[in-house]
Amino acid sequence: QVQLVESGGGLVQAGGSLRLSCAASGRTFNTYAMGWFRQAPGKEREFLARINWSTSTTYYADSVKGRFTISRDNAKNTVYLQLNSLKPEDTAVYYCTATRGGRIGSSYVRIIEYDYWGQGTQVTVSS
Repeated sequence: QVQLVESGGGLVQAGGSLRLSCAASGRTFNTYAMGWFRQAPGKEREFLARINWSTSTTYYADSVKGRFTISRDNAKNTVYLQLNSLKPEDTAVYYCTATRGGRIGSSYVRIIEYDYWGQGTQVTVSS
């Protein structure tokens, strides 16, 4: 099992920035990739970004490309999501997630492709 704990959420004005952190513990040695999703009230959970744990290859949803940056610190078993130029529509609960991989042909942008989830951290952007 892998445990994920997010932190760094909060209230910020439009145009501001936040950095979310996700600390992983447990059986992290078989982690293939980690990612971030978010879920706004009344909406489905949506993919934001993922990072390959060994190569640091990243992939972003078009909606956040250029504004959000995912990174990781393997020594600390932590993945980060830097949120810049925040907009009120970025208000949501942000979830960290991890996958063991092994899904042939998967792009790892869907919820079902991930094995572990954090409890989420609230990000609220005021106008």
